[in-house]
Amino acid sequence: MPPLQQFCEKQGLYLDYQKKNRPARRGRKVSWKDSYGNFHDLDFVIERDGSDYEIGQPVAFIEVAWRRYTKHSRNKAQEIQGAILPLAEKYRWNNPFLGAVLAGVFTGGSLEQLRSQGFQVLYFPYETLIASFASEGIDIRFDEATPDDEFRKSAEQIIGTSNEVMQRIKEHLIQANSIQIAEFFAVLDARLGRSIQRVLVIPLYGRANEFPSIEEALKFLDRHAIYEGSGEFRKYEILVEFSNGDKVDAFFNTKQKVREFLSFVSTQ
Repeated sequence: MPPLQQFCEKQGLYLDYQKKNRPARRGRKVSWKDSYGNFHDLDFVIERDGSDYEIGQPVAFIEVAWRRYTKHSRNKAQEIQGAILPLAEKYRWNNPFLGAVLAGVFTGGSLEQLRSQGFQVLYFPYETLIASFASEGIDIRFDEATPDDEFRKSAEQIIGTSNEVMQRIKEHLIQANSIQIAEFFAVLDARLGRSIQRVLVIPLYGRANEFPSIEEALKFLDRHAIYEGSGEFRKYEILVEFSNGDKVDAFFNTKQKVREFLSFVSTQ
């Protein structure tokens, strides 16, 4: 069983992926809609309280990509961001895990671009792929100068490889990248296995003070007495801190909205 599926079963989570037969959605694509009404087709989505017949709450979005040449890597990184970040914003209360599993040739800049946007990146370098297939006598090395006949011969050899041989190739690849894989799943486990550490409810009071310029606002601050009085109630600020260091904050004008928010967060 693939490691990601094993992880989800252990955590009591539901794993949805491309081509999976799932009555809860139409077709074989895993499509989610962002706040602007745009649909994004994804590779893997982990859900809480999901099933074959019911769509759950998304708690992880994971994209998979292969690139052979560095000239395509930054575009692919931007494509992954464009698909996942609007969904991460829509489901920000879930604080979803953002993952990218990449293989082949990606520049350091393209990898850092994803990490800077909150993605956990699992990267299988091109050399480890070459070595894994070479361990079973299969040469998959190619570039833009590789003749079509050689490329076709290699492809046919891969297609004709037995399941047993292919399993050994997978095991070789996993072993060669074991540290990166362990780190990826450790972060995934910390995010999805977290517990609530502390909840802050801060009622905010005060009169609204409007100024035509920065200078006037600064003059107000100079003479403002912090303990002047509670003033008019404005809103509640809610901050939820988790055991893994994650934080979720929100602002609400009514107690009912606060209750709904806290009830939702308690299930994540």
